[in-house]
Amino acid sequence: MNRVHVAVLSCAALLAGCASAPTFDTMIPASVSAEKRHTQSVTVSVSGGKETDAAGKPQISDDAFKQALAESITRSRVFSRVVQGQGGDYLLSVTLHSLDQPSFGLSFLVKMEAGWTLRRASGGAPVWQESIRSEFTATTSDSFAAVTRLRMATEGAARENIAQGLAKISRLNL
Repeated sequence: MNRVHVAVLSCAALLAGCASAPTFDTMIPASVSAEKRHTQSVTVSVSGGKETDAAGKPQISDDAFKQALAESITRSRVFSRVVQGQGGDYLLSVTLHSLDQPSFGLSFLVKMEAGWTLRRASGGAPVWQESIRSEFTATTSDSFAAVTRLRMATEGAARENIAQGLAKISRLNL
């Protein structure tokens, strides 16, 4: 193998990199358009997420999304507080249904869909239920490294999903 081949392969390896998972703090929206601040407390649960495989695409774990959602509720004050475990006035369950990520390109558009359900802790039918679709695009101006761009687009889709969900909950009459 000549030096040119080695240089090209080295550059390709550097640009490809290993997938790193989005962290909860990168999925917290900067702001949430909250119309009402509910005086009740809420317990949060998340399902449907996946762990990131170093050789695969960045995934959103249940734990990271739950932490981002809980912190977003606390910051936006959509509910008075987030209760860990049992004891909240409401139960907010979010199920991550799909995460559509491209494999290559200069701009990475990631699309996400999650099912949101809010019910009273005392049981019964949901008081609100909706499937929320969000998307986010990261370009080479965000990062030259493809793996970083894909992670950033994934984080952005999650941030947008959380912002939309909490904005919709803030419009409810609870």
